[in-house]
Amino acid sequence: MSLDVSIVIVTYKCREAARDCLASIYETTTGVEFEVIVLDNASEDGTVEMVRSEFPDVKLIASRENLGFAAGCNRAAAEAGGDYVFLLNPDTVMHEGTVAHLVEFARNRPENGIYGGRTLRPDGVLDPGSCWAAPSLWSLFCFATLLTTAFRGSRFFDPEVMGGWKRDSVREVDIVTGCLLFVTRSHWEELGGFDLRFFMYGEDADLSLRARAMGLRPIVTPDAVVTHEVGVSSKAHGDKLILLSSGKATLLRKHWRGLRLRAGLFLLAAGAGLRALLGFGRGRWGGSGSAWRDVWRERRIWLAGYPESPEGRSRTPAPHVTT
Repeated sequence: MSLDVSIVIVTYKCREAARDCLASIYETTTGVEFEVIVLDNASEDGTVEMVRSEFPDVKLIASRENLGFAAGCNRAAAEAGGDYVFLLNPDTVMHEGTVAHLVEFARNRPENGIYGGRTLRPDGVLDPGSCWAAPSLWSLFCFATLLTTAFRGSRFFDPEVMGGWKRDSVREVDIVTGCLLFVTRSHWEELGGFDLRFFMYGEDADLSLRARAMGLRPIVTPDAVVTHEVGVSSKAHGDKLILLSSGKATLLRKHWRGLRLRAGLFLLAAGAGLRALLGFGRGRWGGSGSAWRDVWRERRIWLAGYPESPEGRSRTPAPHVTT
């Protein structure tokens, strides 16, 4: 049987959220042939047992170590048999018809290659995080000077958020985020999936920027909707701000050069330092003063980004595949 789409989910210590996510997929998806592939990153919280007992149709990959998000997605997507790969966070709940709409939308717009949708918070309020504008020196200057906090959501002073647009229309964007990312499998394979220099955060931005460089045009549709409880898996890591900072620094190091790169890294560090000094971190990145002080103390590490090659981090032993 030909598969339209392979839904890929990477889990880490989020059993209850993953249960809700998986249930919503099977409850709301009709009219398309699909498979679900779950890779669990050594959660040891019962996620593997829950998936195996409650969702026997899921193709389950139980990793013996935490591969991270990027490598976990790559490993799971390697098992995909669908025409499209649909990356979905485990802390999401699917709305009716989302998968079928994405399949139809992508087939009608093959030139775009990467597709996203609209995410809502559990209270029904828009979560703008389904897509972003690419970082720029101006956006990093606004972050460094707290303009992104003072004018949160501003089109001018918080430009990466693309303020004023409620994700309620079809629009081409710079970055489709990995919580809801639908991509032609052939393009995923051509791009080589996520770059393993990224552990968690930044890998989706890098994929979108590389896709644009090869002529694709990432796009979002308001008719593909999920509810997203942001950060369930990253909360378990306990170092979300450091992971975010490392991801952004790695993105800059990969795509920027020379004076622009040095200025970008300086502004990134300055923003962290000012938040640590003032003891607050409202805005998209959130975080308490103590959390930002941790980021500041670790700045030499995260400013270096992740290792320059996946060999810089352990990738063994191999995951254990079950069905």
